[in-house]
Amino acid sequence: MRQAEAVSPSNVPVCYYGPGGRVPASLERRVRAAEVLLRCAACGLAVLAAALLGADRQTRVFFSIQKVARYTDMQSLVLLVIANGVAACYSLIQCARCLVSIVRGGVLPLSRPLAWAIFSCDQVMAYIVISAVAAAMEAALIGKYGQPEFQWMKTCHLYKRFCAQAGGGVACAIAASVNMVGVALLSAFNLFRLYGSGKGGAGGK
Repeated sequence: MRQAEAVSPSNVPVCYYGPGGRVPASLERRVRAAEVLLRCAACGLAVLAAALLGADRQTRVFFSIQKVARYTDMQSLVLLVIANGVAACYSLIQCARCLVSIVRGGVLPLSRPLAWAIFSCDQVMAYIVISAVAAAMEAALIGKYGQPEFQWMKTCHLYKRFCAQAGGGVACAIAASVNMVGVALLSAFNLFRLYGSGKGGAGGK
């Protein structure tokens, strides 16, 4: 019977994080790949959402009067475009940081203050995008179905193409917010593993 190869700290690849804990190299590679994937996806989806909403317009003629529907006519859509633009820029910067870390073979974040800064920024960005999406979805539902109790008329039957493109932009923003939530969870993992016991979890309860 073949004997199992002995395992010792000298032949197990380990990535160290500060004075507190350590993470296996295989897990570190998976975490890095997931972070890059989520941040790039969030960046692309946020750009697509902002582009769809920003370029959305439709002109209709009512009794010889031209009326142009734009995203600027709804403050919630303006907020969503701004939020997605900021999220895209932030995600692009963070993607560059992750790629530099992978190319150099180093470990980022290197310190607890930097980890806290990244964690806090990721949380703030996730909340901003989710809040903007929620406001836009509420306005979209009112535009689609109206609000008879307040005598608010539905308008999507008048601007079908505008509403369809706006719906696509909101859908992309929802997908971007889901990726931002995933990024926030990963940054939380990257932060709180710095406070490990340094024994690989063997002494945890």
